[in-house]
Amino acid sequence: MSGCSHRFRPRGLCRGAALTLVFGCALATGAATGSLPRDPDPGSGPQTRAVSSTVAPVDRDEIEDAAAEAEADGKSVKDAAEEVVSRSGDRWGAVYDEREYEEFEQALDGSYTGVGLSARRTDRGEVTVSRVQAGGPADRAGIRAGDLLRTLDGRAVGKRPVAEVVALLRGDGTGAAEGSRVELGLAREGRSWTKTLQRARLTVDAVTVRRLGAEPSSAVLVKVAAFTKGAGAEVREAVREAPAGAGILLDLRANSGGLVAEAVVAASAFLDGGLVATYDVRGEQQALYADPGGDTDRPVVVLVDGGTMSAAELLTGALQDRGRAVTVGSPTFGKGSVQMPSELPGGSVAELTVGHYRTPAGRNVDGRGITPDLVVGAGAQQRAETVLSGLGGGS
Repeated sequence: MSGCSHRFRPRGLCRGAALTLVFGCALATGAATGSLPRDPDPGSGPQTRAVSSTVAPVDRDEIEDAAAEAEADGKSVKDAAEEVVSRSGDRWGAVYDEREYEEFEQALDGSYTGVGLSARRTDRGEVTVSRVQAGGPADRAGIRAGDLLRTLDGRAVGKRPVAEVVALLRGDGTGAAEGSRVELGLAREGRSWTKTLQRARLTVDAVTVRRLGAEPSSAVLVKVAAFTKGAGAEVREAVREAPAGAGILLDLRANSGGLVAEAVVAASAFLDGGLVATYDVRGEQQALYADPGGDTDRPVVVLVDGGTMSAAELLTGALQDRGRAVTVGSPTFGKGSVQMPSELPGGSVAELTVGHYRTPAGRNVDGRGITPDLVVGAGAQQRAETVLSGLGGGS
């Protein structure tokens, strides 16, 4: 699936509930509107990333005035709001119509419309299928992990950011809904073919758990695909149920975000209270704290890459700064901005950047990312398992 934004909520903004704070939209913001930033692919490393952390906040009065004027003139409220966001230079600002925002809310709950595959960019710059969701349209069509994705609806994938490719697969920004079709151009072992898939409503398993060996004390791999609703509790339960003495390999690769509250719950699995992150909203400082009682004894290694974003970076930074985990992999994306949604006339919603978060040690992640303790490219998981074994966490 694609990523989602990071928020505290009650839900249902378009149904009159209170506005909620959003930490760096990754799963859905931008994707739903087709306004994803055109930066180099995040997996290409920090030297190619050019993410500004000094964007001036959009004036909410300006965007609301533009929306009200458009509504009075019978014009598109969304178009008027998007023009203001575009002029502001807010690369993570986004505007949703009511249907798109509903899709966004569903993504936060772990469901989405798509074809059931994840993608990543290889070292050679090709976009490949990294995972196929069991029982989804891609799985039923015989698509496998490792297949190369060449075109979408006849358009070359080329150098498009992977996040944009995923958004196109979902049909975000095109009005495509459940039941709509998308044509994929694929290649495998020198053979090329096209396949037309029908998008479906899918539910994501945000957290998967498996043992890394047959021994009673074998380490446990906890893979978090996204911090959707309930993911934090699943991480905490996985840690509680791990065998005594078994280490935890927390895999946050390609985790493009989710609910920040869920990331804090996940942090609480490994910490006995204390600071997880600080953030500012228009200059006002706030802090996030872990709950007491987490497991502070068993070894932990966190596996990250250039697709580790936002709420996943928040968790990584907390465990790294607090000395609770060794981090292994490649530098993370660098998504540390804070968005605040504003309800507009006619049910549209604008999400605007209002600040940034910092790790417990005061590091600003936005535009910088997090450099792992051990930087590894190919074979990162194997190296992470070796590190975990060396820490006494089993094999």
